This record gives sequence, structure tokens and C-alpha cells, in this order.
Amino acid sequence: MAGRGRMVPCACLGLFGVLCWVWVSFASFPDDQLPLEALDAVDRAAFQPQSALSEMEFSSISSYRGPGNRDRRINKELPILLWWSGGLFPHFPGDSERIDCATSSCLVTSNRKVQIYKRTASIIFYGTDFRAYEAPLPRLRHQTWALFHEESPMNNYFLSHGPGIRLFNYTATFRRESDYPLTLQWLPSLDYLLQPVAVPLGEKNRLRRGGLAPVLYMQSHCDVPSDRNRYVQELMKYIQVDSYGKCLNNKPLPENLEDTATATGEESSFMNFVARYKFHLALENGLCPDYMTEKLWRPLHQGCVPVYRGSSSVADWMPNDHSAIIIDHFPSPKSLAEFLKRLDENDDEYARYLEFKKPSRITNTRLLEALETREWGVNDMSKPNYLNGFECYVCDQENARLAAERTYRKAPNKNQPPKPKMANNSHMGCPLPGPGYGHVTDLPADDGWLQIWPQDYWQSLDQAEGLESLIRHNESDPSLLWKHIQNMAVSRARGKH
Repeated sequence: MAGRGRMVPCACLGLFGVLCWVWVSFASFPDDQLPLEALDAVDRAAFQPQSALSEMEFSSISSYRGPGNRDRRINKELPILLWWSGGLFPHFPGDSERIDCATSSCLVTSNRKVQIYKRTASIIFYGTDFRAYEAPLPRLRHQTWALFHEESPMNNYFLSHGPGIRLFNYTATFRRESDYPLTLQWLPSLDYLLQPVAVPLGEKNRLRRGGLAPVLYMQSHCDVPSDRNRYVQELMKYIQVDSYGKCLNNKPLPENLEDTATATGEESSFMNFVARYKFHLALENGLCPDYMTEKLWRPLHQGCVPVYRGSSSVADWMPNDHSAIIIDHFPSPKSLAEFLKRLDENDDEYARYLEFKKPSRITNTRLLEALETREWGVNDMSKPNYLNGFECYVCDQENARLAAERTYRKAPNKNQPPKPKMANNSHMGCPLPGPGYGHVTDLPADDGWLQIWPQDYWQSLDQAEGLESLIRHNESDPSLLWKHIQNMAVSRARGKH
């Protein structure tokens, strides 16, 4: 999507005559795009070119230009997007690039020294790495914040609270309501679902007669907010489950699979091993609408039946209305176990869950349309990956915003200012974790799950409100977060908050 940087060689004196490379400095933003007088949060001098910037240059050569992109501006006229989480920067080599997107162009970098540069229009954060006590403060009025978070809600419950998610102007999350949805990130394509059943039902029945359990459970991440082990432990009282990995282990993995790295990919020996089971317990580590991972899609790919808990809206995305078993549709683990036993003994009923392997039996138009129209691809070189796709979404949005601001400033009596864009709870909004089985009031006070996850959820709300307060008070020191949290707690105790 982006081209290589352009470098200017110069000779350096030394014993071996080593070559060095000098990066051309950033040029300042055109004066009519953002008057410094509007930025009273920091001193004007902070926006002057700095020595660090003189060692950088954005490339001017691009390998791709969007079909509607007629942006002919040179680099020094383009807005800058800063990837705050440098490890996620989707360009290599270097830390800076020019991107030419669908309708406009931007410069992108992971060099944080451009944070206060007047051309830096937006900062892109990775949700897992976002910490309230490390946020770039003060928040500058001319900058927007963008959130990329495709991982589990457990990684950062800060984002599941209104005061946290409202800090962001653009979002790419697993929720369908986000600006750049990543809901089907774990489903590469329709063909992935249509692959033939890996182990025929007759062979599965033969393995069952040989002592293989009907149900597979394989987890090595045990202490999670969904508290899945508590449910599975209860289920195991009523039906045979072969449990591998570190959680509720009752069976060793073959030696060639003991490296758990094979379990996270789709290495053939691992896939062949788990495909033997009729049912896969597919319980996500966190519960949230539209959060669905390989735990769901992989058994569907292999021709096994997922027994699922995770996204409360999972039925919206299934191939048809008879391709997965939803745990929460059953009043108890015992009733689920009885249902699985009946399916295990009835080949015709079990086979109905695999009918989606025929293209004509995939009847979910929402799923088909989402796969057809999504702008990013999974292992699809004809489309950008979702990191590049999201940064281009932000780029086009920012260019449109800046253009609208310029139009308004030139004729404020004739034009409306651009409306600020703000995320809301539907862009993440995951619920308070609950116990995997039973009621929270029935748990002993020293229960390990109880001591961790509900507290983490509410403490993250404190931090979201604290950061919101820091920004509202135009603070420049994020370490003051704890002081603001304490002050709000005192105000609540006095009935003033």
C-alpha cells in the first residue's frame, strides 16, 4: 500500500568511509489549514520543527492509489496520522510512510515526537495497549483519536465504559456498530466454511466406540472473565469430555502437539487431531456482542459442531439457524449434556448441523453480504489488511474534516462547522463479567474469579472517568490520574458527583 522511502546519501568521513543517510525534515503545514491561535492548549513554540523531525522523511512513492484518489498534494501539505502503539505500525521498514487511500492521502508514522506537531491530525491507538495513565496529554484540540481493538474485551475493560469509549472519534472493533467493523476477522472467506468435513461421521462413530469422548475441550488460558471452566466443570459431571491443555486437563496431548503454538494456528497435525471429535466446546474468554474467534469458526470449518458461548448475537452470523449449539439456550449444564447425548446417538439429527457445507444451505444473507462487501481481507492479497484499511479510513475521514473546517473558516456565515464525531457504547460496550455457572451471590468471598474480574471491570470505569476528568481540566501530566480518581471518589461520598 505504501512505497519505499526516498533517501539522500552523503559521504561520511571515517576509517571505512561508511555511508550515512540524511532524512529530509518535515515541512510546516499550510497556514490556512490550522491557525496556531486556535491551539491554546500548548505554547506556539511547541509546533516549530524539532531536531528529531529533521532526521525523518515520508516516502513520496506509493504502490497503490484508491480509485477515487486525485490527491496531488506533496508530502509537506498532507495531514499526519500517528500510530501511538508503534509495534502495530503496519509498514516496514522504517517508522514513516505516505499512504494514498480511496479518496485522499496522508502521512503516517509511529514516531511519537510528532505528537504535538501541528500537522498531526489524528492519533491511532491499539486498545490492548491503551492505558489511561500513559495517555498523550494535554489532548490537543486539533487532533482526533482513533481506536483499533480487535482482541478480547478482557484485554481492556476501560473501553467498555461510556467515559472511555467516548474519548475516541473513530473506531475499528469487533462490534458491527463500530466505524470500521472487524466482526468477521476470524472468518477468512465463505470457502473456509464450505470445506468438506475433515472426518466423516462414520469414522467419528468408530472412534466413539473405541472410547473417544463425544466432546472436546482444549484451553490453556484458565483465569478469564467468562469463567468458562466453572461451566465446563459442571458439564463434565453429566457427559464425557476429553479436556486437553492446562485447564481441567484429564488427557495428555500427543507429544507432537505439546507445543501449544500449534493449537493457535492451523497446523495440519493439530487440525486432524481435533477434527475427530463430534462436538467442540467453544467458549470465548470474554463475553460481548459480536466477539467471535477461531473457537467458533474452526469447528465449523472442520465439520464439527461448536457448543458455543461468547457473543450474545452469534446467531446473527451463523451460516443457517442449525449450525451451532448455543449454551445459553439451555437452562443448565445437565440439560445441555442430555441434548448432546441424544445427538451423539442420532446420526440424522447430528448431520443436520453440517448441512451448511452445501452452498445452497447457507441461508444467512447478513453473513453472505458482510463477507462480500467488507473492505479488508484475511489472507487476501487483493484487499488491504484491516490495519491498513483502518488507517485509510481515518485518513479519508480526517481529510474530509479538515476540508470542512477550511470551508467554514473561509465563509462562516454561509457554511456550518463540521459536526464532531464521537464513539459510543455500541462500539464496544461489553457487560460486567458474570460467573460461568451459578449466581455471583453464591460464590465464596475468596473465590479467585470473583476477586479479579468484577473488580477489574469497575476499576476500569474509575480510570475512564479519571482520564475524562484529566482531559476536561486540560491536564498535561497523566500521572495525576490517581489524584483525579480520588477526588471523584470523595465527591461521590459527599453526594456531589
